[in-house]
Amino acid sequence: MNTYRQTGFTLIELMIVVAIIAILASIAYPSYQDQVRKSRRADAKAALMQNQHWMERNFTTAGRYDQKSDGSDVTSDDLPVTSLPVDGAIEFYALTLADVTASTYSLDAEPQAGQTDDTDCATLSINQLGVKSISGSGTVGKCWGN
Repeated sequence: MNTYRQTGFTLIELMIVVAIIAILASIAYPSYQDQVRKSRRADAKAALMQNQHWMERNFTTAGRYDQKSDGSDVTSDDLPVTSLPVDGAIEFYALTLADVTASTYSLDAEPQAGQTDDTDCATLSINQLGVKSISGSGTVGKCWGN
């Protein structure tokens, strides 16, 4: 009697493995995307703080926020960081100077490209008093990490 022993996987076993991988991927991918958004948001917060320090140094030398020491107006282009990532091809945040007067200003980091999915925090802002705000549906503490 000749017995033939078959080796390998059956189609059912293969389909079970594929289904398990699909379930794991459907759980892991959204979590991964959330972590990527948080990482980009951390970069934006750091850039806003860098711009805020520049504004304060300018105030020290010029005595006001809206002008530089040579008398020319301060604009968003004067800020050290105007987009993030600084050296990347895809811009995830645009950083701007808004509502600038002699004694006040607001710095904003507006999400661009794939970062617009960050609806919890959306646009991050900070003013001359260090007051942090957001335009999204989340909380300032969650978005700014306070």
